[in-house]
Amino acid sequence: MLVFAASDKGGTGRSVTSCNVAYRLALRGEAVAYLDFDFGSPTAGAVLDIPKAERGVDGSGLHSYFTRHTDAVELDAALHSDSDALRDLGRYPSHGRLTLLPGDRDGGEFPISADMPARCAQLFLKLDREFDVCVVDLSAGRSYATDLVLETTARPELANASWRWLVFHRWSAQHIVAAHGLVFGDKGLLATGLRRGHDRTRLDAAMRFVRTAVVDLGVDRGAVERAPQAAWLRSYDQRLRESADRLRMGRSRLAGVIPYDPILQWSERVIDDADVSRLKIANQATVQAFEDLATRLSDQRFWEGL
Repeated sequence: MLVFAASDKGGTGRSVTSCNVAYRLALRGEAVAYLDFDFGSPTAGAVLDIPKAERGVDGSGLHSYFTRHTDAVELDAALHSDSDALRDLGRYPSHGRLTLLPGDRDGGEFPISADMPARCAQLFLKLDREFDVCVVDLSAGRSYATDLVLETTARPELANASWRWLVFHRWSAQHIVAAHGLVFGDKGLLATGLRRGHDRTRLDAAMRFVRTAVVDLGVDRGAVERAPQAAWLRSYDQRLRESADRLRMGRSRLAGVIPYDPILQWSERVIDDADVSRLKIANQATVQAFEDLATRLSDQRFWEGL
């Protein structure tokens, strides 16, 4: 299964959420490939705490794969990460694996040449055979990477492939509008996919939204200091819900809700169970949200129609 992680704006938590979901899938025994298609700013290695790929790698990343026809390096997180949680993936037979295909350090965005969709299809098919789930972390906005993926997945050789789209946005008025435009706008994912040869019904059914940095006022009472502030936040939360419903981003299209958690905002790394139970620096609700999103990715009923 191919999972494309997209967002219209930066700072949505797209990469850190995707890495955490990939980690949760690996804990369940899945073999997971994580492709850093954020060609202009490849920092998935930093989230996964892989020092040699913190800002991409030199000359053997995905940028070089497309522009120079090199092989794409694969980094097993259990071998290359400084994170105890990720290293533990290699120590227990019940765990799967998490492999990073990094971008290139200082690679930059690039226009799509005629041969790139075929090379992209070749890469996706190879990885889809080798891994249970391939998470493709895309550049924010209407990027070359997004166009490349839409053109590639419309190709005949990927007609039988299983793929999902997760569109990330923060729980704010500005981000809701931006995410709506990315999917439904005149130059959005659906319109662009249609021009690339996609079946609109299939592509539309593959699109779901992930809300991030959502404060649960019923639980996080410490998030507000004054009663008027709490009342305003509840009222505004309702306005955001109504806006999301009106823009076709309501519950039927909602793949996940990721709570606000300081460790995500400041550290931007993979959270493991010890962070919750032993160190007590992360919230159980955050881990549960990652688990729920990982579960929904493989729930075929959830993706059948809208």
